[in-house]
Amino acid sequence: MPHLIARLARAAGYVPAAKAAPLAGPSFALYGDGRAVWTAREGGALAREGFQRNAVVHRAVRLVAEAAAALPLILTGPSAEAARPLTALLARPNPRQGGARLLEALYGHLMVSGNAYLEAVSLDGRPREIHVLRPDRMRVVPGPDGWPAAYAYDVGGRRLHFDQAGAGLPPILHLTLFHPLDDHYGLSPMEAAAVALDIHNAAGAWNKALLDNAARPSGALVFGGPGGSLSEAQFSRLKGELEANYQGAGNAGRPLLLEGGLDWKPLALSPKDMDFVEAKAGAAREIALAFGVPPLLLGLPGDNTHANYAEANRAFYRQTVIPLVRRTAESLAHWLEPAFGPASLEPDLDAIEALAPERESLWRRVQGADFLTPDEKREAVGYGPGG
Repeated sequence: MPHLIARLARAAGYVPAAKAAPLAGPSFALYGDGRAVWTAREGGALAREGFQRNAVVHRAVRLVAEAAAALPLILTGPSAEAARPLTALLARPNPRQGGARLLEALYGHLMVSGNAYLEAVSLDGRPREIHVLRPDRMRVVPGPDGWPAAYAYDVGGRRLHFDQAGAGLPPILHLTLFHPLDDHYGLSPMEAAAVALDIHNAAGAWNKALLDNAARPSGALVFGGPGGSLSEAQFSRLKGELEANYQGAGNAGRPLLLEGGLDWKPLALSPKDMDFVEAKAGAAREIALAFGVPPLLLGLPGDNTHANYAEANRAFYRQTVIPLVRRTAESLAHWLEPAFGPASLEPDLDAIEALAPERESLWRRVQGADFLTPDEKREAVGYGPGG
């Protein structure tokens, strides 16, 4: 029996993986030093099945990442002289990317895998470059207390070790989306919408297969003539006619002519019976919901939650983009504090065109509040005291 299973596996194209060397030594503690914690779902699979193969996921991720990266960050706290190196670093984090492109990649990884990593390349204790690292190559290495003590990054057949201990700037900033059942890794919106994603992908695959093989209806040809079976010549002729006249996208929907006691017995539900179109549209709306993108912005039919595009756009910024940017900016400022001192990064809400009517209304109300001082009015609209 084992030999039979092995032959069947080889026939199916299965090649057993070589036994890999252990990544860490034996440990008797729940969180032993050097023992990696692995994610439940591999980030590369989410990227391939979602972002690369699903148009709704691709557009939702791009929409969130590009909108968040285009929102400028305002630096407050240090003096202008002290803020200049930090501002320059955020504007040009590395030779290959500007600040907006780096943030777009950061937000994209966060949406796709639920995790995002930044590496600081320091010289003389001051970070000179910041790079985005791929989440599917990164692993958390917990210390004896269970908290991340280091990060292991696999690239080019090598494993790079980033030790987080020390008094200076930690080399890695790990951003996560909330995960109630994992201490180290975040939960991707795609994982929450996995059922809807599979339905949407399966519907597209079914539709493609229908176009490629429309001559092969899901059913059986039953011969009810004398003798109970077709001759070899009849079977060959029938098979040839089916392949020549009823297979392929060009023959889709062509009626099947039966003769000589043949009867067609359908064995599958039709697209109408499966409510094919509505199931695919419902799955697309669930995917958009998981990413926090109003379906109206993705051009999805059947959603009237917002009265118009402008209202949907405002909701998108208020409920998805601004909270994401604020959390990221807070983590970024806290991470860089050992090198540049205390500072605060805040999104510039005045740069959001979709919120311009709201901001104008706020300024009008504050301007009419005669009981507020000029500094209090500036603070009410999100600005610091005047000079």
